[in-house]
Amino acid sequence: MKLLDQNTSNCFKVPELVLMEQAALVFVWKFSLLSEKRNRGIVFCGTGNNGADGLAIARLLNERGIVTDICKVKDVWGLKTDTSASYKVQESICDAYNYSIAENAEQILSTEYDFVIDAVFGIGLSRNLSEEYLRIIDVMNSVSATRIAVDMPSGINADNGQVMGGAVKCDYTITFSYGKLGQYLWPGCEYAGETIVADMGITQRSWLDKKPSAAYFEKSDLMRLPARPAHSNKSTFGKLLIIAGSTNMAGAAVLSAKAAYRCGVGLVKVFTNEENRSIIQGAVPEAILAVYGNRLDKEALITELKWADAIVIGPGIGTSSISEEIVEIVRTNASVPVLWDADALNILAKDRNRLLLPHTESIITPHLGEFSRLTGNAVSWIQNHLMEAAVDFARTYDVICVLKDFRTVTANPYGINYLNLSGNNGMATAGSGDVLTGIIGAFLAQGYKGADAAAYGVYVHGLAGDSAKRSMGTYAVTASDIIEGLKEVWIKVENE
Repeated sequence: MKLLDQNTSNCFKVPELVLMEQAALVFVWKFSLLSEKRNRGIVFCGTGNNGADGLAIARLLNERGIVTDICKVKDVWGLKTDTSASYKVQESICDAYNYSIAENAEQILSTEYDFVIDAVFGIGLSRNLSEEYLRIIDVMNSVSATRIAVDMPSGINADNGQVMGGAVKCDYTITFSYGKLGQYLWPGCEYAGETIVADMGITQRSWLDKKPSAAYFEKSDLMRLPARPAHSNKSTFGKLLIIAGSTNMAGAAVLSAKAAYRCGVGLVKVFTNEENRSIIQGAVPEAILAVYGNRLDKEALITELKWADAIVIGPGIGTSSISEEIVEIVRTNASVPVLWDADALNILAKDRNRLLLPHTESIITPHLGEFSRLTGNAVSWIQNHLMEAAVDFARTYDVICVLKDFRTVTANPYGINYLNLSGNNGMATAGSGDVLTGIIGAFLAQGYKGADAAAYGVYVHGLAGDSAKRSMGTYAVTASDIIEGLKEVWIKVENE
């Protein structure tokens, strides 16, 4: 956003103060749409450009009859910070309108407010807050009122969502032009509240030759999926081989196969232990079955690999010697895209350099624990560096990395990365990952490129989970309910 601001001013001759006024106007408009009580409020302003935005917002709110006090952070506690030129201009405008600026904490805390607007730091914070700033954060959090951040909650790193010592806990964040990663990644999303993206007049033209590195899907993006041709048959929509299940672990294979069929694949073949035969045939009668016993027929498996347009391997296969043999056969013989999941990843974690020798496009779909085993990094570190960790692994091993968490990241070594905003905590249930595997596998088998299959698959999976939540509530959602939710997703896509 700093670059886009500069490009808009330098290349398209829009002065900084004009951009600032546009930002303040659109903030006030979005603020007016909120349902909360707003008779009186206060804006906490830093002394940089975010604070200057805050001064302009306070002026516009007062002009509209909403009594809005101003607290200049520097003056309250005597902090030594540089004052931006734009701040000085906005401050002089407030002085001309005779809008007073509070200079002591007692004055602030003795007044009742309906809302608090946080305009202290914005998107520029990159180091931990000092004790003086943490005191300011505590004051803002202590006011019993609706809290709204200007562009970014103060104390949150806009790049990765990390809390820089402390942060304002907001109900809403009104951000300008584009969302920021830190508003959606955990724990930043817990502080941002509901993020509202407001168009302040900076468009894609201001990108020039530098595109954003990350994006998220919206429901309109599903309209870009190609229509299914009328003149078609089951082979038209691809053949997916799912290598899943082991003794007493048939469920993963069932869930992946069902999900794949619900996402339009033409044929699913399940390669599994012979003890799962009757369970899978009864649960997924549409699926073809290929089985192995106590010994593995390598040539038979290679034949199945040649049959497929895409391969999924890992759900419920365990880590036995036979499973390790299966993984190695697939790794060295597959000639179509392969999705590596669950136990296949645990096997590869013993020597992750095997990922450097693929014969085809690879997608991995680890949760945090599996990714920890793959990388050797602690789960806590991964969770705090979600996008960074996924992107680094994708580029190092030349794979599409779907790192599953509250906000799942799809990292692409060759292009844009995706942060998923669909889904809910009801999906934190056994088998949910097996459903995702089937969905992505179905897209792969239908000819989607790996990055598209993964990103669309994650998004659709989340939408199906949201449908299940509406029907069941978060406590009652199961993996099977997510599969049922796919019906609602596709009905909406085809009817819009």
